[in-house]
Amino acid sequence: QVQLQESGPGLVKPSQTLSLTCTVSGGSITTNPYYWTWIRQPPGKGLEWIGYIGYSGSTYYSPSLKSRTAISRDTSRNQFTLQLSSVTPEDTAVYYCARVPPLRLADYWGQGTQVTVSS
Repeated sequence: QVQLQESGPGLVKPSQTLSLTCTVSGGSITTNPYYWTWIRQPPGKGLEWIGYIGYSGSTYYSPSLKSRTAISRDTSRNQFTLQLSSVTPEDTAVYYCARVPPLRLADYWGQGTQVTVSS
């Protein structure tokens, strides 16, 4: 059973960098063919796909967030990390990490972590 757990600060000040880590257990993040993904849900809105890091280490980001997003990984800890720079209150959301098989919906999700951007 694969499990994912998000961790990171719940409050970030405007213009700073949001940094979240997803710790994966029950499966390796280097296992073909999965995409390890970050998704968020702002209050009162739908899910928004942020980007992924693939099993090979390749990354792909949402065009609307690409200039501010970086996803990296630590294979020794079986973790992957989201960094979102220059945050504004519009980045306030519940952030989820998930495992996504190719051409399918996510099959495992973290429980989500609330991040609020406020001074």
